[in-house]
Amino acid sequence: MFSLLSGPALGSEHAPDEPMAVGKRLSEQSGIPWHAVIAHRGDSFDAPESTRPAYLLARALGADYLELDLQRTKDGQLVAFHDDTLKRTTNVEEVFPERADDPISSFTLAELKQLDAGSWFNERYPARARSSYKGLKILTLDEVRSIAEGGDNHPGLYIETKVPKQFPGIEADLKAYLETHHWMGDQALQAPKNFDQKSHVGVAFTPGRVVLQTFEKSSLVNLQQQMPEVPKILLLWLGDGYIPADESIRKGEDESAADFYAREQVASQQAYADWLDFAKSNGAVGVGPSAVQSEHDGKFSSQFSYMDLAKRWMVDMSHEKGLLVHLYTVDQPQDFRTYSNRGVDGFFTNHTSALLQFYGRPSDESVEHILRSWNY
Repeated sequence: MFSLLSGPALGSEHAPDEPMAVGKRLSEQSGIPWHAVIAHRGDSFDAPESTRPAYLLARALGADYLELDLQRTKDGQLVAFHDDTLKRTTNVEEVFPERADDPISSFTLAELKQLDAGSWFNERYPARARSSYKGLKILTLDEVRSIAEGGDNHPGLYIETKVPKQFPGIEADLKAYLETHHWMGDQALQAPKNFDQKSHVGVAFTPGRVVLQTFEKSSLVNLQQQMPEVPKILLLWLGDGYIPADESIRKGEDESAADFYAREQVASQQAYADWLDFAKSNGAVGVGPSAVQSEHDGKFSSQFSYMDLAKRWMVDMSHEKGLLVHLYTVDQPQDFRTYSNRGVDGFFTNHTSALLQFYGRPSDESVEHILRSWNY
């Protein structure tokens, strides 16, 4: 079994001043599990991202958090969806052909619910296709919350304000929602008396039940103003409006985006430090840097391999400034090992079962068995 907040041991014990011990202490101070298993858009390796089976899988397997991107519909409903537009993961071009390039904010929830958010997965990844994925729906925040509250495991919610400038006031909307549904404040969820924390995930019953994340400095400021007591993570990226990149490194004419990202570097250590300082001074308890996936030329992996913003000195600097480190998005055992050895405190992963296996927390049930139990 495992301790919810301390996680399994990875090798020998560390002295109090070593990076892993620092990260453990920082995680515990925020009530966040160490090492954190953050199911990126659910178990999006085995099921279509941000759909019901993806989140049900992540919960059943034992993820600490269900991760989602928060957007708002034309009629004010909060939904879990990643892209700015609907084309990549729905059949919007068939249902609303003249609006296929329009943002989610221009659609009502009823319109979004007309879309098929699962068939694209079957077409792109036939080895993992299931007929039951056809016709899956875009989920509301309320539906994801209900999944987190159901079952034997009770994961937390790890919520990103997506393109927040498109949704003025979304931070206040989120606060109102979380308070109404008892995910923050004095009436926050409490574990039942018979809940077995040693056998089941109970992050939803801890102070770290909700983690707020954003790439945008302005949204971090707004989140801190609205919810100062809720843990927050500033996500890190290179380029215009984010951490300055070394401009001498240019993308080759025939080079893939993933190969180019793997070569990119920060302009300077000070440029990196400036973003950490902003995060710390504006209420963040940690940062979410990007990672390079060692094998990033596959149809799936190429989408999730970015810059290496968690080099050893970067992790050490983050810890020295009192910031824990949650890395995105890592799916392969060799990369779990590499970045864990650098001292990161948790991972966003599409492949929940692989990360749980690495952390010594394998599920007793297979992905196939879980999906069949829900008729997927």
